[in-house]
Amino acid sequence: MQKTCDLHTHSVYSDGTFTPTELIDAAIEAGISALAMTDHNTVTGLNDFAEAGRGKPIETVPGVEFTTAYNGTELHILGLFIPPESHRDINEYIDKATILKEESNYKLINRLRERGYDIRYVDILESSKGHVNRANIAAELLKKGYIESIEWAFKNILHKNYGLYEPPERLSAIETIKFIREIGAVAVWAHPYIHMDFEQADEFLPHAIEAGLKGMETMYSLYDEKTTEKARKVAKRFGILESGGSDFHGANKPHIQLGKGQGNLCIPYEFYEKLRDQINK
Repeated sequence: MQKTCDLHTHSVYSDGTFTPTELIDAAIEAGISALAMTDHNTVTGLNDFAEAGRGKPIETVPGVEFTTAYNGTELHILGLFIPPESHRDINEYIDKATILKEESNYKLINRLRERGYDIRYVDILESSKGHVNRANIAAELLKKGYIESIEWAFKNILHKNYGLYEPPERLSAIETIKFIREIGAVAVWAHPYIHMDFEQADEFLPHAIEAGLKGMETMYSLYDEKTTEKARKVAKRFGILESGGSDFHGANKPHIQLGKGQGNLCIPYEFYEKLRDQINK
């Protein structure tokens, strides 16, 4: 049986619904051999993640998903194999972005309330152990019966074009890649073709690689077979490593399964091994 990995998942410390322990146990049950927990803009749950994985038959990869921007386009950069001693540096790095994100959250909730959606930020904070984002707000709207699904909310009332959500200022993608390299972690571009087309990605990649980018997700839950095939060719052409992840969020994205995505994923364990080997280099 082929060994597999999942290098992009979320827990209750950002906008997922599984604790680190539940995440690891579910991965073991699914037959996954290596698992990364990559919560949005926070390392708060990584100590729990490391403790939960101790002595269990799975390789655990501490990570974080940084929300960044390049030429006005939102991009997500994963830092994998985060050293424990770097947690304070990461918190300091993302402090400004966290404050700006909080301001964006408050504006969004106030605008929703003005439209008749009876939700309170304090309730959302109480149900979240980490940083709040639109997925947490959507989960609250769903709980109150205002929306039919979280996916629908992102395409409608929580989409920036709807007029209620005002995206916050983002960290620089290039500077974030440099930062990940400096703390001794491995920088991977998450779901490149969700935010960019192939032409835009080809323009970004040389700059990112120069800054220290080591890999990109060529296997992802929302990619079709054609996109995966093209992404793998791009990684080979630019000489960077492949990665893959489900972007699992538990009940907040019920159509995404751990390690399997929408049934379209089987991420080779060697992706994990080759990225891990970058630490020594």
